[in-house]
Amino acid sequence: MQFYDIFNGDADGICALQQLRLEEPRATLLVTGVKRDVRLLDRVDAAAGDELTVLDISLRSNAAGLKRLLAAGARCRYFDHHAAGEVPRHANLKAFIDTAPDTCTSLIVDRYLGGRQRLWAVVAAFGDNLPAAAQRAAAALDLDDRDLDRLRRLGECLNYNAYGDTVYDLHYHPADLYETVRPYRDPRDFIEGEPVLEVLANALADDLDRAAALVPQAAGGATALYVLPDTSWSRRIHGFFANQLARAHPKRAHALLVRGPGGYTVSVRAPIENPRGADTLCSRFETGGGRQAAAGINRLPEADYSRFVEAFGKAFSG
Repeated sequence: MQFYDIFNGDADGICALQQLRLEEPRATLLVTGVKRDVRLLDRVDAAAGDELTVLDISLRSNAAGLKRLLAAGARCRYFDHHAAGEVPRHANLKAFIDTAPDTCTSLIVDRYLGGRQRLWAVVAAFGDNLPAAAQRAAAALDLDDRDLDRLRRLGECLNYNAYGDTVYDLHYHPADLYETVRPYRDPRDFIEGEPVLEVLANALADDLDRAAALVPQAAGGATALYVLPDTSWSRRIHGFFANQLARAHPKRAHALLVRGPGGYTVSVRAPIENPRGADTLCSRFETGGGRQAAAGINRLPEADYSRFVEAFGKAFSG
C-alpha cells in the first residue's frame, strides 16, 4: 500500500497537510507544485488499496484524474474550498468541500480535526488573505498581538513562495518547504528555529518595492486592472500584490495580468466588502477557475485581452 499527499504548494495547502500529518503521522509520497499547478492527480499512478489525501486543489480541474484513480481502486480523502463542479458519488471517496468565501482548506481541515492543530490553520487563513477568518479561528488560542502578527507574516510569506510559472521562479520548492515545516507542532517555533521566514520576507519586500511603482492600466470606482511585465519578480509578487490592493481598497475588484509568451497569467480579487464573483468571471475563460473571493486564469491569450477587460468591468460594475 502506498500513501500519497497531494497538495497545493501555497500556504493553505502546506498548512492543511501539516495539520493532518501532526495528527496522523505517516510516510507518504508528496505531490505538489506551484500554486497554479492544480491538475496534480494527473501525476499520480495509484493502484487498488492505495490511499490519497488531496488538499486545496480544484476537484473540477481534477475530475478526470480522480475518476481514473477511483476506478483503479484507490481510496481518497478530498479537502478543498474551490468551485468543485459535480462531486462523484463513490464508496472510496470522502469529500470535505466548502466553497464559502470566508473559508480555506486549512480551516476545513481544522473542523475535521476538531481544532487540535489550529495554529497552522490561522497561518493558512492569513496567507489566503482571510484576516477576519484568521482572527476568528485564533480567538480561543490566547494569542497576543505579537503572536498574531508573526503568524500573519508567516502565512503571507509561505503563500508568496508559491507564485510562479514554474518552480524555478520560486525561492523554495513547495515539497522542500513542507519538509522544513513538518517537524514543528507550533508555527512560532518554526519562526524561531528556521531562517526560511527571513529569507522569504526579504525577497517579498524587494519584489513588492518593484510592484509599488506600477500604475493601473485601467481604473474606476469599482475596478482596477494592472499589467505586470514578463519577469520572475512579477510572477512571484502578483498574488501578494493583489491581496494588498484588495485590503487597501475593500470596495474595489482587482485584476492583475502578468505578461508571458502570447498572453497573460491573471489573478482576480473580488471586493472584500462583497467577496463573490471572481470564480464565475474566470471560469468563462478556458484555463480559469478558483473561488468566489479570489480566482485566476492560468493562460489568457493575447487575443482575449479585450474580452477579459470588458467581462471584468461588467462582473464588478455594480
